[in-house]
Amino acid sequence: MVKIQQRRSKPDWLKIQLPNTSEYSWMHKTIRDHKLHTICTSGKCPNAAECWGAGTATFMILGDTCTRACKFCNVKTGKPGPVDFKEPFRIARSIQIMKIKHAVITSVDRDDLPDGGAGVWVETIKKVKEVNPGITMEVLIPDFQGMTNLVDQIIDAEPEVISHNVETVRRLTPQIRSRAKYDVSLDVLKHIAGRGVVAKSGIMLGLGETQEEVLETMDDLVNQGVKVLTIGQYLQPSAVHLEVQEYITPEQFKIYEIEGLKKGFKFVESGPLVRSSYHAEKHINALND
Repeated sequence: MVKIQQRRSKPDWLKIQLPNTSEYSWMHKTIRDHKLHTICTSGKCPNAAECWGAGTATFMILGDTCTRACKFCNVKTGKPGPVDFKEPFRIARSIQIMKIKHAVITSVDRDDLPDGGAGVWVETIKKVKEVNPGITMEVLIPDFQGMTNLVDQIIDAEPEVISHNVETVRRLTPQIRSRAKYDVSLDVLKHIAGRGVVAKSGIMLGLGETQEEVLETMDDLVNQGVKVLTIGQYLQPSAVHLEVQEYITPEQFKIYEIEGLKKGFKFVESGPLVRSSYHAEKHINALND
């Protein structure tokens, strides 16, 4: 007999109600009418209204199919389609239509491409800046299999913040991430910080990590020069993904925020509903005293 997995009930602090403000409605209508694609809507982000109110939104490039199969992620995995070289302009135009002041751009992993998609990344950053003068930008990049020459292409395009998530603690990385290595991610972040750019990373909690491991991960990241850290609750996207082991309390998230600031991060966004781009517009100031 097949055992049916029963999900843990979400605690009250994870139960949210989408806002019904005129600003939220306008943005949602704009996205729908112009057939725009944002992670805010496709990922049903709980912070969409707050981010949109701050003039921030997140977009994904290089298609919707990832070459990796991480056990926490709901993005399709398989053989991606051909690169769409018109995508950089579409992203830039979407940002213009939505009147975005600070754009966050992420992508699937494209291990099938010789440059991992770095060329499209560069063209997207350049086109967004060309079409939207004065915009600021954060890019949430893959590890490019540790090839720092490809990371340099992104850095040279001059986004204000470059983020790469380690996602979890060292011990759990092999169980949770597909192909990605904890130390490779640390090396990529060290390289970014060494080039004088704001380096940012994020982790999910509730996958079986201990408090000691979370604090050790903080030490690992701050020692690479990472200035911004996001910490949020892992939520199981479907029955085939990893089960939530624990729902971390808001009080514990606050403890991690305080500890992270003590350790030397300039910004720590820590809470059950925090996602990678939460308060992203503030993080461009992470190198300022």
